[in-house]
Amino acid sequence: MLMTSAICNPIWAGDITQYVNPLFGTTTLWDKKDLGYEMSDNPIYRTVLTEQGRRPAQGKTRAWGGETYPGAAMPHGMVQATPVTCWGSGTGYQYEDPTIYGFFHTSHGHWGQGHFPTLPVSGDFNPDDYASAYNHKDEVAQAGYYKVYLKRYKVTSELTVNFRSAYHRHTFKSGKNKHIMMNLSRTNSVRPGNARWTFKQVDDKTFMGSQNDMYFYAVANQKITGTHTVKNAREQFTLIDFADGEKVVELQIGFSYTSTEKAKLNLEREILDKTFDQTRALADQTWEEALSKVKVTGGTELQKSLFYSGLYRVMQNPNLRSDVDVEKHATVYSSNNYWDTYANKLVILQMLEPELVANIIRSDIQRADNSGFLGSGFHGDFCPAFITGSYLRGIRDFDIYKAYQYSLNNATRSWINGKRGGRKYGEEYRRQGWIAENHVANPSVKTEEDEAKASVQKTTEYSYSDYAVALFAKELGDMENYELLIGRSKNYRNLFDKNSGFLRARWADGSWVTPYDPGIPYYVYMYRESNGWMSTFFAPHDPNGLISLFPSKDAFETKLDQLFSTPFAGYEADNMTGWFGQYCVGNQPSQGISYYYYFVGKPEKAQEKIDVIMNNYYAMGKEGLAYAGMDDEGSLSAWYVMNAMGLYSFSPADAEYIVTVPVFDKVEFTMGDTTFTIVKKGVGRKLSSISYDGKPLDSYIIKHDDLKKGKELIIITHE
Repeated sequence: MLMTSAICNPIWAGDITQYVNPLFGTTTLWDKKDLGYEMSDNPIYRTVLTEQGRRPAQGKTRAWGGETYPGAAMPHGMVQATPVTCWGSGTGYQYEDPTIYGFFHTSHGHWGQGHFPTLPVSGDFNPDDYASAYNHKDEVAQAGYYKVYLKRYKVTSELTVNFRSAYHRHTFKSGKNKHIMMNLSRTNSVRPGNARWTFKQVDDKTFMGSQNDMYFYAVANQKITGTHTVKNAREQFTLIDFADGEKVVELQIGFSYTSTEKAKLNLEREILDKTFDQTRALADQTWEEALSKVKVTGGTELQKSLFYSGLYRVMQNPNLRSDVDVEKHATVYSSNNYWDTYANKLVILQMLEPELVANIIRSDIQRADNSGFLGSGFHGDFCPAFITGSYLRGIRDFDIYKAYQYSLNNATRSWINGKRGGRKYGEEYRRQGWIAENHVANPSVKTEEDEAKASVQKTTEYSYSDYAVALFAKELGDMENYELLIGRSKNYRNLFDKNSGFLRARWADGSWVTPYDPGIPYYVYMYRESNGWMSTFFAPHDPNGLISLFPSKDAFETKLDQLFSTPFAGYEADNMTGWFGQYCVGNQPSQGISYYYYFVGKPEKAQEKIDVIMNNYYAMGKEGLAYAGMDDEGSLSAWYVMNAMGLYSFSPADAEYIVTVPVFDKVEFTMGDTTFTIVKKGVGRKLSSISYDGKPLDSYIIKHDDLKKGKELIIITHE
């Protein structure tokens, strides 16, 4: 057992799961310096506020936190049993909130979900005031297990899960007047009272029902004496009453996106014949096996906890959508928010879980069968990059030609059989090689997509997607489309303003957008959750081409230095927090920037920036639990995991990695049937030499196929 300090709860766990702390990323940053909101001497300072995702708390305004959840989950499971402290937040849980409204059974690690809020209740239930206070000292969170004491109802609640089922154990102080409340009229993403739901008592220990697109079937360990409903102005609660006597109420609940019959089947197959402790032990064992594919030696206890907690987040989603009786090959998973996850999180899954990745792609293809277009989620067009990267990493157990055709459709078409799809403003992009920005009277972080186009971001991201589809085309011998798309992959250059040295938006007439300040962060005007500094450094498929736009390599290096050294002006934008100069650690557009130093022969500068980020922008805040921004389905976690072990997927569509300096002395990474090893030798954090299988590398890049040979990567460092 790991006896932890404030960074972790003491937990009952395995050799590796002992390092998992699900509370990482659940807290919110309040210090203006940490957020980057500190008042600056810069005269251009102004405050840009957004109402989205905000609420007053303790007299302050909350920026978006890591938006992770502390509850019980399985690797890519359908079910996440986790407390809800704040309706409408990313996962329903904010560490600083003093009360719990119930326990969700789905939580995506992002907005949405929140099925079947359930709460043990003793005594009378007040529908207008029912949340229970709790204390973090009474809270235990670990891989596959959550425990908390509900002060109001004098109940110790424990939750554990299997893939499609949840197990509750609620220990009441008194054996009298016990209830389970289900708020079926509400989820985390549906307004109070607007959820579609059903509820039915089956027999004296069983009940079932549905909410929106999900079904449940529950079995209690005690006799149900009746059920009744209670309402307030907006919500309707179902209370399940239990006989007086036994103090421990247990619920075993199966879930399904198909039917209550399938929910019952999932329950029977997974946990109905198990005790709570057996189910909990199985969850821990499952996580131990999953996480032990990467074993690290050396580093501090905090670094190990951040690493394995990050890997735990990476392996939580996408989530199962199919039932236990579906053949493994046909297993369906939820869609990915590719804008957030394609760069690191999904690359880790490609390395560790190739069978899962093949199923994810099959799920994407299945969703595309109706329209002929792949979905990418949120912004850009990164699903094709994920598919290409998977194919080039040897994952091919899916319909390759369908995947290619749908990728090509995204890049070349906007309509198929009367149905619109593919890239937004794709026709404009294909016609002129760039997307023009709309005239917006007072652009700010409030500006929404119906007003502005994020024209620079879309142009650069579509250029990268063109490159990814071009690689796929070349692999399949479609040289005509390869030539078309590889040429279009340079389109980002059409927005380079040589006078300012930034990728800058144009109006429809081709003139540059004015006024222009590259330091202002925007939600969707010119850039997407980014600013001119960050977005200028996005050409992972063409770094040398980007460098060539500058007068010299030295000029490019100077510009890169300035990005990290130019103070952020203190603009308040809730979804852009944790600033390192003009680099926003808490959002995805910055994540690849440090590695451009490699392409001007200065890897030591890259490592310096990487180390600052790893050491100062994780485990932040007064509790040492905060992330610099939203984890977004594991994206910030994945960035840490990759760099901590000494590899970075600079261009995820390419099956190769930039070698960085790991924080651990040794990393043993099991990939398929082989295990490769990364060994760090020497002192300091600067690269001296890199060798693989006893042979020096002729660059800072190692191929995925080489790592699959299962040899030793030795990284020699100096001060």
